[in-house]
Amino acid sequence: MGGVMGIPALILWVLKLCALGMTVFALVHAIRQRPDAFTAVDKLTKPVWVAILVAALVVLLLPITSVVGILGIAAVVATGVYLADVRPKVDEIQRGPRW
Repeated sequence: MGGVMGIPALILWVLKLCALGMTVFALVHAIRQRPDAFTAVDKLTKPVWVAILVAALVVLLLPITSVVGILGIAAVVATGVYLADVRPKVDEIQRGPRW
């Protein structure tokens, strides 16, 4: 029975690990992009996105932060917005349209 109680904790640990990986990937991507690419696609500036992603990473690295808590959810949503909305447009403007 003791093993069953550890399953929810294991699931939350895996979710947190995935969120950390996603945030690190987004942060590295944002750092490597040209600053003018962000403004060219009418998004927040590069320093703002880097700051948002650093804040998300710090929140997720805190030992008291749960991925399903309000701060953890905010961090995951901020990272998700970057990856789903900003990253594709920044990549497209730097590479040109794919035909």
